[in-house]
Amino acid sequence: MSGMFSTKGRYALRIMGDLAAHEGGWVSLGDIAKRQGISRKYLDQIVSLMHKAGYVESMRGKGGGYRLTRKPEEYTLGMILRAAEGSLAPVSCLDCSNDEICPNIINCPTVGVWRDLGALTAEYLDSKTLADIIEPMPPKKTQK
Repeated sequence: MSGMFSTKGRYALRIMGDLAAHEGGWVSLGDIAKRQGISRKYLDQIVSLMHKAGYVESMRGKGGGYRLTRKPEEYTLGMILRAAEGSLAPVSCLDCSNDEICPNIINCPTVGVWRDLGALTAEYLDSKTLADIIEPMPPKKTQK
């Protein structure tokens, strides 16, 4: 198994964590890209998803950038991952976001395992906040 979450979801947590670590100020995408080692183009795509979800706001011009719209403790990791990934379902047959139900779901012997794993994963990720992931790491300074 290569992983339950794509780079989009993992990077969304890192980006939001970076913004949370710099809470209150406007943060440029260039600075986040340097600190997190994420390409600017990919960063733009992910921040766009966070903006669409209402999790970040932007300001153009000198001194502008992005910042969180709420306090770090008001964002669960599950919220952020859902905004980036669309679903926390561990398998595609349980992902109801595409309005398509697997034709084998009634007879599938493994569906209960996947459903339970999805519930445990969602419960765990919804119990953790951005504040939980930034507390152990101090904000990094941008190198000039």
